[in-house]
Amino acid sequence: MTDASTEQLIAADRRVPDVAQYAQGVSSDAHHAALRASVRLLGRLLGESVVRHEGQDLLDLVERVRLLSREDRDEELHDLLATVDDATAVRLARAFTAYFQLVNITEQLHRWRELASGDEGPLAQTAGRIGAALEGGVLDPDLLSDVLARVEYRPVFTAHPTEASRRSVLELLRKTADTVAALSDPLRSPADTPRLERRLAELVDLLWQTDELRVVRPEPKDEARTAIYYLRTLARSVVPDLLEELDRTLGAVGAQLPASARPLRFGSWAGGDRDGNPFVTPEVTLDVLALQHDVGLRTLVDAVDELLVEMGPSTRVVAITDALRESLDRDAQALPITYGTIRRLNAEEPYRLKLTFVRVRLQRTRDRLTHGSPHEPGRDYAGIDELLADLALVRDSMLAGGDDLTGDGGILRLVRTATTVGFGLATLDVREHSEKHHAALEALFDRLGELDTPYGDLDRPARTALLSRELASRRPLLGSSRPDLPEQAVASLDLMGSIREALDRFGPDVVETYIVSMTHDVDDIFAVAVLAREAGLVDAGSESEPATARIGFAPLFETVAELEQAGPLLEAMLADPAYRRIVAARGDVQEIMLGYSDSSKDAGIAASQWQIHRAQRGLRDIARAHGVVLRLFHGRGGSVGRGGGPTGEAIMAQPNGSLDGPIKITEQGEVISDKYTLPGLGRWNLETALAAVLEGSVLHRSQQLPKEVLDGWDATMDVVSEAGKTAYRTLVRDESLFRFFVTATPVEELGKMNIGSRPSKRPGGDGDLSDLRAIPWVFGWTQSRIILPGWFGVGSGLAAAREAGHGDRLTEMYGSWPFFRTFLSNVQMTLTKTDLDIAARYVRDLVPDEAAHLFELIREEHARTVEQVLAVTGQSELLESAPILRRTLQIRDDYLQPLHALQTSLLARARALPDGAPEDSDLQRALLLTINGVAAGLRNTG
Repeated sequence: MTDASTEQLIAADRRVPDVAQYAQGVSSDAHHAALRASVRLLGRLLGESVVRHEGQDLLDLVERVRLLSREDRDEELHDLLATVDDATAVRLARAFTAYFQLVNITEQLHRWRELASGDEGPLAQTAGRIGAALEGGVLDPDLLSDVLARVEYRPVFTAHPTEASRRSVLELLRKTADTVAALSDPLRSPADTPRLERRLAELVDLLWQTDELRVVRPEPKDEARTAIYYLRTLARSVVPDLLEELDRTLGAVGAQLPASARPLRFGSWAGGDRDGNPFVTPEVTLDVLALQHDVGLRTLVDAVDELLVEMGPSTRVVAITDALRESLDRDAQALPITYGTIRRLNAEEPYRLKLTFVRVRLQRTRDRLTHGSPHEPGRDYAGIDELLADLALVRDSMLAGGDDLTGDGGILRLVRTATTVGFGLATLDVREHSEKHHAALEALFDRLGELDTPYGDLDRPARTALLSRELASRRPLLGSSRPDLPEQAVASLDLMGSIREALDRFGPDVVETYIVSMTHDVDDIFAVAVLAREAGLVDAGSESEPATARIGFAPLFETVAELEQAGPLLEAMLADPAYRRIVAARGDVQEIMLGYSDSSKDAGIAASQWQIHRAQRGLRDIARAHGVVLRLFHGRGGSVGRGGGPTGEAIMAQPNGSLDGPIKITEQGEVISDKYTLPGLGRWNLETALAAVLEGSVLHRSQQLPKEVLDGWDATMDVVSEAGKTAYRTLVRDESLFRFFVTATPVEELGKMNIGSRPSKRPGGDGDLSDLRAIPWVFGWTQSRIILPGWFGVGSGLAAAREAGHGDRLTEMYGSWPFFRTFLSNVQMTLTKTDLDIAARYVRDLVPDEAAHLFELIREEHARTVEQVLAVTGQSELLESAPILRRTLQIRDDYLQPLHALQTSLLARARALPDGAPEDSDLQRALLLTINGVAAGLRNTG
């Protein structure tokens, strides 16, 4: 145990609430009653729609199946489903899926209302703590100003295929939520009730009539359109209010956010993630960027239009600055037709005049980017900086005249929005596998014939030394000619050329980071930097000449072994003089991406989470030693097994000091729709994450706990991690496991869902687990309710620590260590969603005898994990501190059990056929619909 002073420090560090409490909010009886009423209403309307379109018999069958499930009459249920023909199975699966879709959107609506009903939002609470630190002299105002200038939360929207619902379905559900909200509005006229109820019935009817399954596999541009759909909604409906709230809360404690700051930005991988996706070509990347800019510029034009309505201040009342007056003269000369149109009505309204010119220049910028025409100075915008300069002229004039309300009002909202989203809504990341770069360089070096040992035969130290020398030089490997080269070399060089073209055409922020997946050593980073040099994207300079770097490079550490070497690898990167100059040219910012999915698939969740945490500490210390700002990019998936869980808690659970302003976090699949379909909930999620980034960067810059306490916790986690990894690898390396997995889950059917453009398996390989990507690995286990990646091995790890005498320390860690508490809370939620009684049916009906024995090992580890988690948390049952969330999950099981029963029946039916279920058959369709329905019912499936 610790002494009193240490206990006080530990108590002061308790800043992460239980994840389960976050997920359910602090529900009141009134909120829960309203949710139940909404669910009942939508359930009734769905039943009426089923009767209208399919007849009473189907509704009777639905209710019969649900009743047998609720009463645990398992054999009767499966006997009944065995008699259901394929066509009826389709309709049955659709009914349960539609129910979950309606329940989900209703829960999102009520979750937002419940969260928004509190006295203070997350930003206000964080600002209050910052204010207290300022008043108490704990926080230096200069440090606060420095951090505020570089604080940046960047959610990165990826195209990873875990969203099973179509966008047309999501749009219907959003409109359903709007109508439910209107029905419960206390200010509405009672006369509106019949109209709104009819509208709600119409939307439910449309949902039933809409096909849930995609007819064809989406292409990368389709995935980009989905990301753009959310980005545009956030830019219009969330960003202005959120950043105004940030301004207000900081101002209330005497802090100021610079107008040029970018506390919030958005990123995207759609159209840029090439790793394992042959459909993302350089042409696709450029097309996606053109689409983003078309929509982004239209969004800014709409924002200017809204502000123009208010901009009536007249020179008869207000004075303007000479700078604004001179800019209006320049605009009139550059855009005479526009001036001739507006001067008669708006001659005395300088702000309206200026913003009209801004609007025209934005439209002309959009036309230029669409048609590839040259920039016309003064008539369109070369980049976002020119737009912001024009808007600053308006705002500065207002402030100079003492008009603080208007200067810090609509015009500042527009400035903040434009600063956040730029012309293209989001910055595109490019990702490629490390081996692709070495294959390209092998062709280039072998062509020169300078090496005694062929490039492909060099070991990593020799390759690193060669590339370090090459990076420091300025000679081209190719010269001006492009001789015949292997396809892989051409592909890598074309990619670099497309990045250069994108930067030239769209601006310097359009592509910012090149991510190297499967980074094993320094040569993997130096290789891509040398290729970028060939395209003129970087020049490492020299001791006397500064470097130039139009893009930065980020290693992606994905396996546990790579995470263990992350710190030494960063040290070697930054110790190289040429590479260090490139980092300096990028503002002394080095980005590092941490992969959760493959490390969890590789070693289990305990080892994965712990090694990621330890890697962050090492990376933090090395970056500081080199005077570099570390920008961590967390590649989190939706499920706990892929790093999922509430974002705010995850940010605050990082090691103190690892967050120094900027951070990037992936948003994937169904998590995007869950967080951002409703603008109000999108606002809350962004505010929560932004508040956590601000607090972590400002108030948690150094470790406050005694070293001996942390050392003790680390030693305990080492035991948990190692024992957990051993248990996990013992299972997954069993030669029967692959057979168990592909038969106990519908993983083979996932590829037919048409939910993503990227193949579910890596190219080549032997067709075993190592070839399978982490997403189908998690998605498959979730479908059969084993959800193994989210908890397996944790029980063995905790038990080993307890047996080693760390029992009291585990309890202390849960109560006082944000990392450990968040980790166990996420595991606890996964355990609650796991249902091995449901899983047993999959095993009994689908798994061959030679593999079925593994289920007993899974059962034993599950029981052990539940026992150990309860012992550490002091609860008598899982989610004891979150009864409403627990009840919600139990209610969902009443509808999930029939879908699972139907899925097992259909899987057995399909696998009994010689070639499986025929494509486009009712059997195939029914099976895919059950996958869709289970995903909708469980959420966070991948």
